[in-house]
Amino acid sequence: MTQNPSPGPEAVPRPEERLSRLEAQVATLAEAIRALARGLENIPSQSVPPEAEAAHGARLAHELLLSQGL
Repeated sequence: MTQNPSPGPEAVPRPEERLSRLEAQVATLAEAIRALARGLENIPSQSVPPEAEAAHGARLAHELLLSQGL
């Protein structure tokens, strides 16, 4: 049986890189939540059915998450 070689020090991200990646992921998640919330808002003056608006918000949130690999 072969063993996987342990990653070298260059393969382990530095804390600053990990923090930057985490911040980007949190920002993407926050934007996805905003898209979902906008889709669920019930604005009486709009002629768009609430179901269509909710579906649009869900699609946008999904696309945002996919674009960032989440």
